[in-house]
Amino acid sequence: MYEFRTTDGPLPVMAVIDERLSTTTVCLASKYGSRDDPREECGLAHVLEHVLMSAPVGSVPSFSEYVERLGGHANAETGLDRMLFYAQVHADDAEEITGLLQQAVLRPRWNEKTLPQEKQAVFQELAAAAADPSDVVQDAFLAHQFPGHALGRPVGGTRESVERFDVSAMAAGHGERLLTAPLSLIVVGPAVPASADPLVAGVPPETLAHLGTAGRDLSGLPEPEADGPVRWPEEFAWVCAGARSVGNHDPRRPHYNVLAQLLGSSPSSVLYRRLRGEAGLAYAFQSWNRGYGETGAWRVLAGVAPGNGDAALAVIHGALEEIATDGPKPDDLEAARRQARMRILTSVDAPLECARFLALRSGGPADWSPTTEVESIAAVSAADLRDAAAQLLGGWRAVVRPEAS
Repeated sequence: MYEFRTTDGPLPVMAVIDERLSTTTVCLASKYGSRDDPREECGLAHVLEHVLMSAPVGSVPSFSEYVERLGGHANAETGLDRMLFYAQVHADDAEEITGLLQQAVLRPRWNEKTLPQEKQAVFQELAAAAADPSDVVQDAFLAHQFPGHALGRPVGGTRESVERFDVSAMAAGHGERLLTAPLSLIVVGPAVPASADPLVAGVPPETLAHLGTAGRDLSGLPEPEADGPVRWPEEFAWVCAGARSVGNHDPRRPHYNVLAQLLGSSPSSVLYRRLRGEAGLAYAFQSWNRGYGETGAWRVLAGVAPGNGDAALAVIHGALEEIATDGPKPDDLEAARRQARMRILTSVDAPLECARFLALRSGGPADWSPTTEVESIAAVSAADLRDAAAQLLGGWRAVVRPEAS
């Protein structure tokens, strides 16, 4: 069994301690995300993430390279409202790497060499994403849900915006946004290293004093774009359909998570039986919910062959309408709750996934734990799903990529 532990302080620590583990995973979770960058600097957070993981730190050429030379794994990711920097290493290396990660993220050594290299890597990422309709359609869906808002802008920015970034822009974004956003440290391993204390890791007190001092404007969400006909192409396409849900720490979030399982890609789901089995309209599809600060987005992503688009959307929409009207059957509700619960349990059982799971929950209610998350899933009722489905139907939008001209 593991022990879940939290520690308050200038750098709060959330830990899963399991003495059976031979590795330690550490993750710095910042609430600075792409939505916090000014429109003209769209994508800066993503480029900054690359630079911080690749720039020299201490006596080593880069944090990522050093971790990998130790046999470990290091990576980072940027989302609309969060940045994660993480590493998984042998437990014997945890003390050093936990301190070094804090140095890399909080005390970077700016130089003129790293940024041009990482911009080229970002250009490759942007090109790969632009060539993948299943990726493009997700950006288009959020742009429809949040038109003109930071939540509707692409996380990676554009080639034009990335081209403009220089070292001074990186340093300004780091100082003004990352160093003032709430930050947490996640640890999954046999013990919490002493260097989880940022003062032990050598982080200056004045740096710690600024963490969490910046607020985020959560007001003024625009109305979604007007609903219109889907322009289906004469080729295989990806459709993304859904609506706004609730924020990341809203007590109703588990309702939407269970609804995503009820209409998910598991053979136990209602949508699987109807869309793939009975109608044969889509083979590759998935459903998920993602909460942000003040709102969320629930969606279904499906690949459809030419001529199948309208029929597939009708099946998806019809299944949601049925739940909003009649609620799920008891056995389908129980299967969906079990699927949602298992996703939590499998995340906690895998150290790296556990760290990411905890990072996404950090900064929420003080009494949150993986156990309470499981309990909240078990408490989801048929009435909860009826209400969630009804809310989604009220803001339902669908977009397709590629689309007919």
